[in-house]
Amino acid sequence: MKPFDWNDIPREQMNPHLVRQAIHTGQMTVARLELKAGGAVPVHAHGNEQVSMVLSGRLKFIVAGEEVIVGAGQVLELPPDVPHGVEVLEDCTVIDLFTPPRQDWISGDDAYLRK
Repeated sequence: MKPFDWNDIPREQMNPHLVRQAIHTGQMTVARLELKAGGAVPVHAHGNEQVSMVLSGRLKFIVAGEEVIVGAGQVLELPPDVPHGVEVLEDCTVIDLFTPPRQDWISGDDAYLRK
């Protein structure tokens, strides 16, 4: 068993405000996101449970129509199939965990992130 090293994981420039690195295991997807202030992730939903850990900066999540501010050192759990979007209030680094793995990301069916 060999550890993953973020320095070796490809960086995907999804749009001018979002860079993504992703590790897909048999049971989950782990993503490291770098988000620039002023960016946004459109409202969407997926069948994965998601845990977002904000390492630096601040995000405004819109979860089922409710606003939730999440800052450095905070963690937000999002149940499967709940509509959510994000506004980037400050430059951020975020670790997102998804279970099961994000098949849409694996197959490249993630156009909502590329806008």
